[in-house]
Amino acid sequence: MTDRIREKLTSLRVEADNAVTRAEEAEAKNKKYEQALLEKDQEITSLQHRLGVLDADLEKLDGKLAEYKQSSLEGESSKTTNEGLVRKIQLLEEELDAAEKNLKETVEKLRQVDVKAEHFERQVQRVEQERDAWEKKYEESEAKFRKSQKDLEELEASMQDL
Repeated sequence: MTDRIREKLTSLRVEADNAVTRAEEAEAKNKKYEQALLEKDQEITSLQHRLGVLDADLEKLDGKLAEYKQSSLEGESSKTTNEGLVRKIQLLEEELDAAEKNLKETVEKLRQVDVKAEHFERQVQRVEQERDAWEKKYEESEAKFRKSQKDLEELEASMQDL
């Protein structure tokens, strides 16, 4: 009978140790996901700042483009001045196109990062729930172990009285 109790205690100890190991692994995973989430948040902030700078540049270039187009419409007295302004307009339009393309890419990257951040948030929540479940199982196993240990001690005491 004591052998069965000892086997049961050994089994409960192994189960408790396994539960502790799984809980520690879940906590490590949780920390990894939180770090990844922090990095993605920082990347989002960086991309948002870059987007703001590009928007400002875009507005500035749109203003210059409008100015040069207006100057071109009013006409310049000199053909060379006019050709220079036309070239500047072309360059500004190319810069505008490049800025718009860059803006679209940045917006797409921001959207992708946002999707990834949401995914990591869901993973962190799931891992936290797993960790909580493992902690609860561990506490229940530990309570069972303590009760079994107490029962064993009571049994040993009653056997010694005999």
